Amino acid sequence: MLLNVYNLIFLQACPGTGGQGGGWESMLGSMLPFLLIIVVFYFLILRPQQKRQKERQRLLESIRKGDKVVTASGIIGTVEGIEDKEILLKVAENVKIKMLRSAVTEIVGITDRLASK
Repeated sequence: MLLNVYNLIFLQACPGTGGQGGGWESMLGSMLPFLLIIVVFYFLILRPQQKRQKERQRLLESIRKGDKVVTASGIIGTVEGIEDKEILLKVAENVKIKMLRSAVTEIVGITDRLASK
């Protein structure tokens, strides 16, 4: 389908192929809306997503022992230990659970610490 659209644009832009002629100017004019759509797509979807990924990575790397965190499942606990991809959370008296670091969605009170960096 996409190939057919490009063929149609190219055939209309080339003189002597049944199109209206006009050469490269006509082809550029026909492709301009597609280029604008790609640029808008980048700035409205791709760029904000990349920013969110960087911010999430920064959040996960800033986890420290003693931080109070909220996980994706809604568990609230205090970080007791940190390994490469796992953290040990203390969720109650004498209750500790091991979770993936990527399960953390929020660090309570982190805005003060990140603002000072």
